[in-house]
Amino acid sequence: MKKLVIVESPAKSKTIEKYLGSDYKVVSSKGHIRDLATTGKFGLGVDVENNFAPNYIPIKGKSKDIKALKKLSKESDMVYLATDPDREGEAISWHLFDELDLKDNAYERVVFNEITKDVVIDAINNPRKIDMDLVKSQETRRILDRIIGFRLSKLMRSKTGGKSAGRVQSVALKLIVDREREIENFIPEEYWTIEADFKDFKAELAKYQGKKIEIKNELEANEVLEKLSKSFTIDDITEKAKNKKSKEPFRTSTLQQVASNKLNFASSKTMKLAQKLYEGIDLANETVGLITYMRTDSVRLSPIFINETFAYIKNEFGVEYVGNVKVGKQTGNIQDAHEAIRPTSIKRTPESIKKYLTADEYKIYKLIYDRALASLMSDAKFNTTTISLDNNGYLFKVSGSILTFDGYLKVYKNYEDSEEVILPNLKDYQSNILISDEITKTQHFTKPAARYTESSLIKELESLGIGRPSTYATIMQTIKDRNYVTLTEKKFIPTEMGFVITDKLQEFFSDLVNVEYTASMESDLDKIASQEIDNIKLLKEFYEDFEPLVEKAFTNMEKEAAKTTGEYCPECHSELVVRNGRYGQFVACSNYPNCNYIKKEEIKVKEFMKCPKCDGTIVEKKTKRNKAFYGCNNYPKCDFATWYLPVKNCPSCNNIMVNKKGVISCLECGQEDK
Repeated sequence: MKKLVIVESPAKSKTIEKYLGSDYKVVSSKGHIRDLATTGKFGLGVDVENNFAPNYIPIKGKSKDIKALKKLSKESDMVYLATDPDREGEAISWHLFDELDLKDNAYERVVFNEITKDVVIDAINNPRKIDMDLVKSQETRRILDRIIGFRLSKLMRSKTGGKSAGRVQSVALKLIVDREREIENFIPEEYWTIEADFKDFKAELAKYQGKKIEIKNELEANEVLEKLSKSFTIDDITEKAKNKKSKEPFRTSTLQQVASNKLNFASSKTMKLAQKLYEGIDLANETVGLITYMRTDSVRLSPIFINETFAYIKNEFGVEYVGNVKVGKQTGNIQDAHEAIRPTSIKRTPESIKKYLTADEYKIYKLIYDRALASLMSDAKFNTTTISLDNNGYLFKVSGSILTFDGYLKVYKNYEDSEEVILPNLKDYQSNILISDEITKTQHFTKPAARYTESSLIKELESLGIGRPSTYATIMQTIKDRNYVTLTEKKFIPTEMGFVITDKLQEFFSDLVNVEYTASMESDLDKIASQEIDNIKLLKEFYEDFEPLVEKAFTNMEKEAAKTTGEYCPECHSELVVRNGRYGQFVACSNYPNCNYIKKEEIKVKEFMKCPKCDGTIVEKKTKRNKAFYGCNNYPKCDFATWYLPVKNCPSCNNIMVNKKGVISCLECGQEDK
């Protein structure tokens, strides 16, 4: 073996090895191989007195992998570090370089935005060295997050029973809590609308004697109704041609937002599916990455893709459908090598590869494909009409539009939010008078701002300059896992613990845990990569402000009293209280540590029929993530298990018949219940 290529994931290594041939061996580091230790002052793994020198150690369980990589690298003439094309990937390459003790003349750094044969080979032929400015930026971010996370999390655990706090996580939670309080404090204001109903449309009262009218109560609404007749005069008809442009191709954040709104996918699910599409899918005669790298804040498209797509649009839809390249507003410190999320080939249509994808993979691929294609298509064209009707000085208006050319909507219509109001042609109307069928009044109340969804929270974080595209999915998952929020009808509602955590942090860290400071810090971290800011100076200034606040909070923050249950300890007769543990809440004696009593909860197990493999009973069980499944109560002696709800024993083979999406069938012989 002469050449070794190290990538991050096993799936990616299999795809790339097929491209490079027998002269190359492609292996995986399986992500990061090292992380900060949990030793030293406060367990930070950082020497805060010595310019914040990090102490890196192998991640638990990675020693065997590192040993294998060292052996392979020593047997190779050249090692190509081909980790992901972002700061995190650059840092992983540096950790590999350092831990494997590679020499400058015996390694190369290669990056590619898509996993296709031509692109991978081109990257191998055009290598570079590790960008240490990017590494320094990532390392500073990691050290900063470690300091804030460890110190605040320990504080929260000791004072509130909460599980964690973090630089971005706590600001995201604060946004949710602030919005909830805004909703709680909102005082609705009454208002009324008046609408005239005609045969083909409805018009709403907008003005009186040329001025905007506001109707605040029913008395005012009745006064207006008394002055109206059913006879309306056509005051004005305005027609305009209007173009609607397609949206730019996806960035990470916009992909997560649209997938949440249109596909009902959590951001974590979206990223997992996109990762699989990027790393490679087995098609008929090849394994190929179907999309470009999915962690990006760029909307740039490569000239090759643009030209191929313009040709495809012209051939498939006609020259009139060919549009222009979108030049969106770039955010953050973007490397020019980054592209938007797009298909690696516009010729690889969703329908042509549907049979090789799972249902969810297909949905995400189609969404990405259609968005990239639509971004290069021409505008949709509408004729918009506004009709103004006069009734004794009261002006009613209605607007509508007719699609005259579908343009990009040819492929993207199903993802757009639009309801067309079709209006009749009144220009040739014989009379200038319209008679309404009915005039109605309707009571309304103003509403507070809506609770955040995953989509709207990601959009808000991005607009505020908080966090990175690659971190949004993790942030959403963390605040849910910590039980700081619940999701009700896709909307975030803070729990009692979420309120407590936010209030305590604001009491002692309001200057640091807020939108402005976090956005400013995000910008400074980006500037390290461009050598505009010295990373050690940034860390020192932060720590000198932060640590005294932490020490003060440990001394002065009042500890949240544990909730009593109304019961008493059977051993020492002290009150029983609810405590927060590693695996959730439990009931224990308030006299701890003098009394170690913990109340054992009675667990009611739902039983089904006899196990088909032994003399045990099938019972409902839960995974670590609280997902229900059904297995034998004799586990581990018996390993029978199924995700499907058991219904009865099969009359043919005596195995178990289960409910699979409404169809009851046997797990063993497949017989269906008639």
